[in-house]
Amino acid sequence: MPSTVTKKPLATPAPAFRSRADEVYEQLKRDVADFQLVPGDRFTENEISERLGVSRTPVRQALFRLQQEGFVEVLFRSGWRVLPFDFDQFEQLYDLRMVLETTAIHRLCEDAVRVDHALLDALAAIWLVPAAARSSDMGQIAQWDEEFHCQIVAAAGNREMARVHREVTDRIRIIRRLDFTQQPRIDATYDEHAKILKAVQRKRGDQAAMLLRAHIETSQSEVRKITLHQVHLARQAGYSGPR
Repeated sequence: MPSTVTKKPLATPAPAFRSRADEVYEQLKRDVADFQLVPGDRFTENEISERLGVSRTPVRQALFRLQQEGFVEVLFRSGWRVLPFDFDQFEQLYDLRMVLETTAIHRLCEDAVRVDHALLDALAAIWLVPAAARSSDMGQIAQWDEEFHCQIVAAAGNREMARVHREVTDRIRIIRRLDFTQQPRIDATYDEHAKILKAVQRKRGDQAAMLLRAHIETSQSEVRKITLHQVHLARQAGYSGPR
């Protein structure tokens, strides 16, 4: 079984200081992701302020940030509304992600490219493990999955490509994390990541790219189905505003 050290997530360190607006922003983004705030729901700054026990100033700052990212919109004299998921935009972001990651995979398999093998070794320590050593923590798996794809791009050595990929990752995180709410999807992720890594280790670029493309396409399809189902369940539950 791998040691505790090898199984730490590869996330970048969090900033040393977070403002109250940052905390409100992160909480509201979680609420949208967890369908505590359902697409189409309306709410006011006062309601959020009372629920979170903060003043309206950090709430307003957080909401303007979420507005810029396309999660909410301000309504004239009537508060705010959670925007419906823009699946067309998500499709475009997934297309961009596909281009970046398959390009990186091919680079990793080229002899002339200076590969960061330490990143690949760290990924292997997480994903190339016996079934009994696999994590069942859905939150942890979601984070590890995100880092798997980011580190694949980073290992290829193009910093600008890695930066753009991080930006895409940030924008699709809110729906992508839903892919780890079911155990069969976790099992499939382990299996598929392992096959991709093994193909990279053997310098089989075409095979690795094919496996990666199939992996992303399956995840994209599953996430869309899960998202629509979650919205339907939230509506059936009669959710009517911020909690």
